[in-house]
Amino acid sequence: MESDFSELRDSVSSLRLESGLEHADTASERRSEVGTRTIEFYHSAKDPIDLVKLMDVKHRQAGGETHRSLDEKSFSEIMNFPETAVRPPRALETVKSSECLEGMVSPGIRANSSSGSSQPRPQTTFEPNAMISSAWEALRKSLVHFRGKPVGTLAACDPTEDSLNYNQVFVRDFVPSGLAFLMNGEPEIVKNFLLKALRLQSWEKHIDCFTLGEGVMPASFKVLHDPSRKFDTMIADFGESAIGRVAPVDSGFWWIILLRAYVKSTGDHSLADMSDCQRGMRLILTLCLSDGFDTFPTLLCADGCCMIDRRMGIYGYPIEIQSLFFMALRCARFLLRPEAGGKEFLERIDKRLHALSFHIRTYYWLDHQQLNNIYRYKTEEYSQTAVNKFNVIPDSIPDWLFDWMPMKGGYFIGNVSPARMDFRWFTIGNCVAILSSLSTPDQSSAIMDLIEERWEELVGYMPLKVCYPALESREWQITTGCDPKNTRWSYHNGGSWPVLLWMLTAASIKTGRPQIARKAIELMEARLMKDGWPEYYDGKLGRYIGKQARKFQTWSIAGYLVSKMMLEDPSHLGMISLEEDRKMKPSLTRSVSF
Repeated sequence: MESDFSELRDSVSSLRLESGLEHADTASERRSEVGTRTIEFYHSAKDPIDLVKLMDVKHRQAGGETHRSLDEKSFSEIMNFPETAVRPPRALETVKSSECLEGMVSPGIRANSSSGSSQPRPQTTFEPNAMISSAWEALRKSLVHFRGKPVGTLAACDPTEDSLNYNQVFVRDFVPSGLAFLMNGEPEIVKNFLLKALRLQSWEKHIDCFTLGEGVMPASFKVLHDPSRKFDTMIADFGESAIGRVAPVDSGFWWIILLRAYVKSTGDHSLADMSDCQRGMRLILTLCLSDGFDTFPTLLCADGCCMIDRRMGIYGYPIEIQSLFFMALRCARFLLRPEAGGKEFLERIDKRLHALSFHIRTYYWLDHQQLNNIYRYKTEEYSQTAVNKFNVIPDSIPDWLFDWMPMKGGYFIGNVSPARMDFRWFTIGNCVAILSSLSTPDQSSAIMDLIEERWEELVGYMPLKVCYPALESREWQITTGCDPKNTRWSYHNGGSWPVLLWMLTAASIKTGRPQIARKAIELMEARLMKDGWPEYYDGKLGRYIGKQARKFQTWSIAGYLVSKMMLEDPSHLGMISLEEDRKMKPSLTRSVSF
């Protein structure tokens, strides 16, 4: 504890020096020490010092240049930072200004990145921690190799259960693994994965007599080893083997998002600029931006088309898909080149982004005031000036919502379509909305307010509920078809999923509330490794290991590592977060609970 306070005193002094609060001569002597010191983030709950107040975003370069914050530097200065320069360690950063995010260059950029080789970052930035060492060991054991190269990670490595399809590489499951490797300075694994998934996209895809769209990305793929021939083959699942035979809408979006993360981490645009990658993005966008009978800018989907891959009543316009769609569009706008048809797609992306942001921010947003408005809605309004545009019947508001909705806070509801609002909370949709800046800054703060206000229900003993509340009794029977895996407070029906911690952590840092992530990580560290890294937990408070949960679930492991690394160095947030686009600022005429 004494050494902790000593380090804090040094850190406070260095920050005071940089602010010009002490003598200039002393400042010039002691500034040279700042580059070799990091502020220790984890402290006892009894520590009266609020470390958050000490955090400031700094971009430190070698040499005698005066240190300036990211807010003081132009984006061009930041983005032109040499890829070959070795950046000194950074202090913990609280990112409140969304304008900093695009300029953040991840420490994943190594001195040898220009040569195409990569070396893992030394894992010395963390305080010695058995859980972190165990997590890295388990993550590396899950690596899948194709013809000698790592191309992904298995969904789970549970030796006590039948593998089923957990011995495959899932596109969405690999995202936290990919982020962990990028943050650790190992981009080659991510590059191999992106190229293999792209190659699989070009395959012909058939379900019975029907051919899927050319741009569909696989839900998963499996590597088959033939030891006698010493030859590897790969098979892919585009939904033809999935439960319910539903194609994965989110796979293509996650692929684009991870491609941008790779570029932001390494500073290497050559992969994204490849003609195959450009074509792959255009094929995905063609599926999403095609003209049809839609009267809304949101994307129409079948049930079970995303992480919730079983029947759970999310058909229509689920918030998870809309948030991922929005983020993928913004990432594609960053990655696409105007040549070879790219310019037309960029124009279509801009139009869709503006319409989509207005639609989600206006019609999906729910806070106490808007709930009261819906409660008082009139129905059967036939005009362009209608207030109740979707003809939602007020009696359809579930009873649980009136007591659950806090006076402070708000969130994006699960679904909006004619005469239907799904008022359930969905974690991925709301966290991705924050990271992509689909939510306004005020809405982002309100979402975090709601998480704090309803901590017991949404976090409980194990982060984090995939949705809330659970479907029960007759509603469960009708909505899920009596699904024995999605019983109340289990699996996708109100289960607690450790993987969601990395999204909560990123959202917490972006909104300037890292203490929320710290609190959630402490809860997880008390149990997750001891329980064998389960896939999910059951119960209202997440107290029980899921009844069918696999152990050594890879994305539970990777999600924990990503959370720890983002808190240790918040500049990693730039990989997965986007600054607010000032062009998309429709006026909101009602409260957003800020």
